[in-house]
Amino acid sequence: MSTSEHTAPFSALIRTASHEQHREAETSTFMGDLLGGRLGVEAYARYTEQLWFVYQALETGPAAQLASDPVAGPFIRPELRRLPALERDLAHLRGPDWRSGLTALPATEAYAARIRQCAEHWPAGYLAHHYTRYLGDLSGGQIIRDRAERMWGFPRKGDGVRFYVFEDVPNPAAFKRRYRTLLDAVQADDLEKQRIVTECKKAFTLNTTVFHALSQEFPLTA
Repeated sequence: MSTSEHTAPFSALIRTASHEQHREAETSTFMGDLLGGRLGVEAYARYTEQLWFVYQALETGPAAQLASDPVAGPFIRPELRRLPALERDLAHLRGPDWRSGLTALPATEAYAARIRQCAEHWPAGYLAHHYTRYLGDLSGGQIIRDRAERMWGFPRKGDGVRFYVFEDVPNPAAFKRRYRTLLDAVQADDLEKQRIVTECKKAFTLNTTVFHALSQEFPLTA
């Protein structure tokens, strides 16, 4: 790390260092077409299916054992848990038998596998995935919720968009500030912090790869 990186809070470092990958994910063709109203609710439902696999990796299996980990543990907060909300959304979008038709894209399988691998063998790496997903849900995810409600008539903050509704986080801005304070206090040396930053970039790239796969599945017709 450079001298400036030594003095910068870790939360600022991780945000700045991953900006390019974050921007690429935000501006993907699929997400642009979805939010621009050029894709239908089927594409939104398919995307929601992929999120289920990602959050299953984030919240079950090895990840469920991380609450006592000195690095990842402070970030494991019950108010962030998304799987129950995702399952309500999928029941609304796909019907009560939604599990029978649930399939992961190969890109999603790779993304979820990497999360599980980090959760089991490298909790600090899991933290990178936790950061990219949950802080994104609390921020840009709210734009997706608003557009989905407007375009497809979902009840405001109701079934279909519950994934984006953090009922137990009444003040998202304050929560994100506390989260960044935890990042600044993370128990890791400079080398480990740099490895976390690298994993954060990888997390955004894995997410973008899922978007690319979805854009191939839902190409726009002229």
